[in-house]
Amino acid sequence: MEHYFTNNQNLKSEIRDINFNFGAYNFLFKSDNGVFSKNKIDHASLFLVNTFLKHKKREYENILDVGCGYGFIGITLSKMLNKHIDMVDINKRAVHLCKMNIDINKVDAKVWESNIYEKVLNKYDLIISNPPIRAGKDVLMEFLKGGLERLNKDGELWFVIAKDKGAKSVKKQLENISTCEIVEKSNGFYIISAKN
Repeated sequence: MEHYFTNNQNLKSEIRDINFNFGAYNFLFKSDNGVFSKNKIDHASLFLVNTFLKHKKREYENILDVGCGYGFIGITLSKMLNKHIDMVDINKRAVHLCKMNIDINKVDAKVWESNIYEKVLNKYDLIISNPPIRAGKDVLMEFLKGGLERLNKDGELWFVIAKDKGAKSVKKQLENISTCEIVEKSNGFYIISAKN
């Protein structure tokens, strides 16, 4: 079983288009085999973007989408917020697609390959993620704890997690090191926001 957080250079490429309307904007995303949610915009990612835009309390100057895949979250937020967004992913094919999608959708963004925060040098006002739950609890906590460590003062970490994938226990762990709240719940998914 191949996962979207592994690199399989032998996987056949079958690039396809995903057209997506968000508010007044029309987006086109190139997708392919070997990346997360290759045939359609993922429900949890869309829920995260919608909830964040509805509840954000301020302007964010430095934003990172970690585990970005082909770029839906970062590219959509870059367009909606009119901000530069950094994006990283461990999957080479996802990074390649994300570069294409940044150009196609004409947004101010940069993407590079990084194993979670390994090649992330800056600190951010906002780190946002739909983390790869299937990679296991240790990897998930690296996404979240590592994100908290890379926040500027008053920075925020936003993420989406399924209730049946340990949302409540993850929140409990984060409460030991941060201020943490469930912002919204829908269809078994929780949007959680954390800050130092």
